Amino acid sequence: MPFSFSTKGLVFMTAFSALFVLSSYLNLHLGFSPVPISMENFVVMLAGAILGPVYGFGSIALVIALSVLGLPIIDGRGGLALLTGPTGGFVWMFPVAAFLIGLVSRYVRGSRLWTTVALIAAAELFGSLLLYVTGVPWLAHAANYSFAKAMAAGCYPYLPGDAVKAVLAGVVAAAVRQVFPLERITGQSGYSGAETTIAK
Repeated sequence: MPFSFSTKGLVFMTAFSALFVLSSYLNLHLGFSPVPISMENFVVMLAGAILGPVYGFGSIALVIALSVLGLPIIDGRGGLALLTGPTGGFVWMFPVAAFLIGLVSRYVRGSRLWTTVALIAAAELFGSLLLYVTGVPWLAHAANYSFAKAMAAGCYPYLPGDAVKAVLAGVVAAAVRQVFPLERITGQSGYSGAETTIAK
């Protein structure tokens, strides 16, 4: 069935866009790195896991697009510097991460435990590890670091916190899905009909 946007889905998407903006102000800047400890990727994890691939992607991409156009809504910053600065490699990947987590979320069916484990794995893989694939090399380029220094400044210190975020995101998303299944959030009763069930 072709995808079509629904009013309910757009409302949820906008709500997660606002949550992503708020999360960008909840960060801790470390003295040794231009990369702060942030809750942004936690919201990316939740957006994908709860909203699915299309609305999850849209909720994050909307904020980034508005920021690049000049609105200072991501931690008070805006403009192209958001993408070209030291943290740009992480920012580029946020919408993609939400989409991939959402893709997994869309096809996960089964017990509460299986759903939780699958969503935790997706959040860790795409909402944490994937971000470093572009984030670290770009940090090395933008900050003129060696790759080893970029890993030390932009990856290793953040991995434990990311793992905790992934667990929390998986638990929260699985609980939300019990009350608000994906098709209820999107407002499309036939949305799940094209989905494939994954057995436990």
